[in-house]
Amino acid sequence: MATWYSIAKSLHLIGMVSWMAGMFYLVRIMVYHAMALEKDEPERGILARHYTVMEWKSYKIILQPAIIITWTFGVLMLFIQPAWLHQNWMQLKLFFLILLTGYTHSLKKHIRDLENGASKYNHIYFRALNEVPTIFLVAIVFLAVFKSGINYLALFGGLAVFTGLIGWGIRKANPANQG
Repeated sequence: MATWYSIAKSLHLIGMVSWMAGMFYLVRIMVYHAMALEKDEPERGILARHYTVMEWKSYKIILQPAIIITWTFGVLMLFIQPAWLHQNWMQLKLFFLILLTGYTHSLKKHIRDLENGASKYNHIYFRALNEVPTIFLVAIVFLAVFKSGINYLALFGGLAVFTGLIGWGIRKANPANQG
């Protein structure tokens, strides 16, 4: 049984790393796409078409399979270790994973809006959106590593400070806030 668990855990981690990489890549493309929509034609159209192709490919070829792999082997690990489902850390981890899955699926709407030139968001919004997976990643990794030994006050306090620092960094990086 330990061998099956180790295989499931390995594949779960590979899926998770691919999922995270795919989200960071996709939303970074969205940043460039939003910036391209601020340019004049013909550059705007050429870049927008190019970024749309890249966005859909990263969503369909990287993200969708990575989500399936992550969830499939995560559920298999829970099948092997069903007692974890009754532990608070796992319930919170699953809650974060459900939110992260929803976030990932919401990126499809942003792709469609950018593709149609109908996005109401600028590149700064997408820069901020690109940090959302990082916050989930931190929470999920700490829960998975510390399990029932996690200090929830420290976790949520740390996440609040971390999120604040990310917000401060985005604000400082925004050229409109320079000078």
